[in-house]
Amino acid sequence: MRDDGYRDFVLDQLRDLGGVASRSMFGGYGLYREGVFFGAVFRGQLYFKTDASTRAAYVERGMPAFRPNARQTLTSYYEVPPDVIEDAAELVAWARRAVAVALAAGRP
Repeated sequence: MRDDGYRDFVLDQLRDLGGVASRSMFGGYGLYREGVFFGAVFRGQLYFKTDASTRAAYVERGMPAFRPNARQTLTSYYEVPPDVIEDAAELVAWARRAVAVALAAGRP
């Protein structure tokens, strides 16, 4: 089930990042900055793209990897801590890192 209200809240919190849009995907929403996929809103949770340099910040706070279904876990996306989501400036900082990771992953 998609949560349009939560997506709208997340987009509002990310307004200072600029260029952020959402697109429907797998029952939720993908988050894009200037065409770069860096996150997802799914079942009332927010997930950002991670790599070896950023994943520890999520794991240390006990946040799980993205599991769109019982058979699949996407370990390159982790749930964003609730206190980060509530603080727009902090969320933008985490989103900037997720965008950088997504850009780096797209390079050969």
